[in-house]
Amino acid sequence: MSKKINIGNISLSNSSQICVIAGLNVLENIEMTIDVASHLQKTTKGLGIPFIFKASFDKANRSSVESYRGPGLSEGIRMFEEVKKSLNVPIITDIHEISQIEKVSDVVDVIQIPAFLCRQTDLIEAACKSNLPLNIKKGQFLSPGQMSNIIDKCSSFGNDDIILCERGSSFGYNNLIVDFLGVSELKDTQNPVILDVTHSLQLPGGQGNSAGGRSNQALDLALCGAAIGLAGIFLEVHPNPENALCDGPSATKLDEIDTILSKVKALDNIVKSF
Repeated sequence: MSKKINIGNISLSNSSQICVIAGLNVLENIEMTIDVASHLQKTTKGLGIPFIFKASFDKANRSSVESYRGPGLSEGIRMFEEVKKSLNVPIITDIHEISQIEKVSDVVDVIQIPAFLCRQTDLIEAACKSNLPLNIKKGQFLSPGQMSNIIDKCSSFGNDDIILCERGSSFGYNNLIVDFLGVSELKDTQNPVILDVTHSLQLPGGQGNSAGGRSNQALDLALCGAAIGLAGIFLEVHPNPENALCDGPSATKLDEIDTILSKVKALDNIVKSF
């Protein structure tokens, strides 16, 4: 049986209806944040899709020292509180340091562990002690089987509410691929599996001092994920990706999300009807 993790009134599992984790790559300002979260909430509610809002307050892993990182912890938490107050929606965000966990866990519903930090034992231990579900991104450098070690690590720290997130594997320089046989292996753990469509579309360092991307292929990849029966998909959106302060080439344009999600929902219904 596929393991279920409860996040508010959402039951997340590979056999439940697909959940959408979506939002901004990084917080820019509160007006945009509320607008994007509201649009996503309205769209997912209309389609009957469970929704968790995602945004980062800090992007610590950047190509260049000049790259925009976000508003920081204090301002980020204030913005998350505004989203919660206005929309009452579950929130997920990523952490990079142990010192961030206590403050973040007061406002978010799921803590995300970035791919490059997925084997950092002290960080994992501290995040587990928050007693919140963890969404752990599989490192681009790890095989699917190696994620079992991370699951065991979390279990030893008293947290079994672990979501596994595929975000592509390194394929030479400046390129990622998604191995769907590997994603199927992740499902064999029985933990909920999420496909991070947006970051799988990245071309790391593809623009020299920043990442390139293939946002025009978001629908293709999202449908591939839905076709194998996942707990959810992960999409980052922006009203104007060409003007995004971070990872615009991988972001889906906000006004295209309705079409993508309606097709994902239709396919998920078929796949999980058998």
